[in-house]
Amino acid sequence: MSEQQLSVKKQSRLVKPAIYAAVLVILIILPSIIQSSFLMYVFTLTLIYIIAASSLRTIALSGQVSLGHAGFMSIGAFTAGVLGQRFGWSPWATLPLGAFATMAIAIIVGYPFARLRAIYFSMISLFFGIGILSLISVFQKYTGGENGLVGIPSLFAGSYLANYYFFLGLTVISLLILWRFESCRIGLKLKSIAQSHLLASSIGVDETGYRVMALAVGCFFVGLAGAGFAHYNIAISTSSFNLIASTNLLIYVLLGGIGSFVGPIIGTVILIIIPELFRSLKSFSPYLSAGIMILVIFLIPQGVTSLPQMIKGWIIKLRESRYVNHDARN
Repeated sequence: MSEQQLSVKKQSRLVKPAIYAAVLVILIILPSIIQSSFLMYVFTLTLIYIIAASSLRTIALSGQVSLGHAGFMSIGAFTAGVLGQRFGWSPWATLPLGAFATMAIAIIVGYPFARLRAIYFSMISLFFGIGILSLISVFQKYTGGENGLVGIPSLFAGSYLANYYFFLGLTVISLLILWRFESCRIGLKLKSIAQSHLLASSIGVDETGYRVMALAVGCFFVGLAGAGFAHYNIAISTSSFNLIASTNLLIYVLLGGIGSFVGPIIGTVILIIIPELFRSLKSFSPYLSAGIMILVIFLIPQGVTSLPQMIKGWIIKLRESRYVNHDARN
């Protein structure tokens, strides 16, 4: 390989880090550009759901898709909410406790059902999500039932700026951990299980153990997002974590592209920020989401992140067809 080719290769490796750094800088200076508490609320909420959607993709690395992910999110939210509102615990204690409680329940549930594959695991996760919300309603003395909890202690009461920067830092740290988890040997083994569980098992990969691990890590971060949501929103109810909420999380991942780490981030930004910016069309957001998903399934099944490659392929095909037509005429 020539020196010029090596130089081009090094430059191409620096493109992605440069883009990520630029995006981070923009996010840091965003509050000074946008002087709107409502928009800062929307951006902070988006950061929380980016963690939740990215955690769903972590579970999907092993070939499992959770249809009740919002149910796991509710565990973190109500753990933090009950401890903070009913028992007066500090948000700084309940935030990690919500994440660890969700992870512990995921491990307990994961071992019996980790061997289930494809639609069977998805259905079990769906029923589990519904079951969690039913339990929350049963223990309404503490959880408030369907009415939920109001007056949950805030992390930074009255300061949208402090909340924004806190959740920006939390999101960046969470994404770095999830990226490292995916790029290490554990992530590679999870992907091998998704490709062929029989082949992975034949070379000594513990299919059940790794799937439970992916579920535990994913649920830790969705529990963290749920606890963060509770303390940021200061009010929660079961309607925030119902089947529609689980479906939305899945749509965020599929829209952005489940095969790309940044896919859930892009999908979440598109489907949360854009409807909020056009609040007059808010009532049509379910139809908008459905329409976008239909377009994605038929036109870009690999998600928005695959668009650059698709466009590149179209350009190459167009050039090739021109050359063929030119040669035919000659």
